[in-house]
Amino acid sequence: MASLRPFKPLLSLALWPLARLADKPFAAWRRLWAYARLRAAVPGVDASVVVLAMPELHGTRRIGLGKDLYLYPGLYLETQAAGRIEIGDGVVMSRGVHLVAFDRISIGAGSMIGEYASLRDANHRHGAGMDLCHSGYEARPIRLGRNVWIGRGAVVLAGVEIGDGAVVGANAVVTRSVPAGQTVVGVPARPLPPCQLVGGGKA
Repeated sequence: MASLRPFKPLLSLALWPLARLADKPFAAWRRLWAYARLRAAVPGVDASVVVLAMPELHGTRRIGLGKDLYLYPGLYLETQAAGRIEIGDGVVMSRGVHLVAFDRISIGAGSMIGEYASLRDANHRHGAGMDLCHSGYEARPIRLGRNVWIGRGAVVLAGVEIGDGAVVGANAVVTRSVPAGQTVVGVPARPLPPCQLVGGGKA
């Protein structure tokens, strides 16, 4: 391959038209293949769901998917024991989002979850003399209302409810419930004073 290095610019120029022509149909086929694989793994996936790459699925696969979803690559969806994941219509889940349910995670219609955000409804039991790997877990459901915006890298922990239209800032750690329409930021997440609210951007 090193012997091609001097010719690389010329070869790439020659292949550029072919690459442009091939990109769109191959992308469409990749999406169709990812959709077919997801539908085979999770029956009942609606035709309106856009799947850019097959999510990584673990556990019982008790997953309910709404319509008009937009699923980016790198998603990790895990359900264990009686756990279930329910995703409402029109939800966007960005690259690298992790959802792990031992009880229940529900995401309301129109919500957007930013890159590498993590929602986990269970914690390991721990204490003196306990073997952490075999200590079991305690789970409490997570519920996101409609049109919730979870920023990049945010973490939502067990038992949290986030009301309709609430916003969680990037890299926040949400340990308690958030009322409808409120914006929270920080570690642990706290309400942002109204004078500091800034619009724009995307999840």
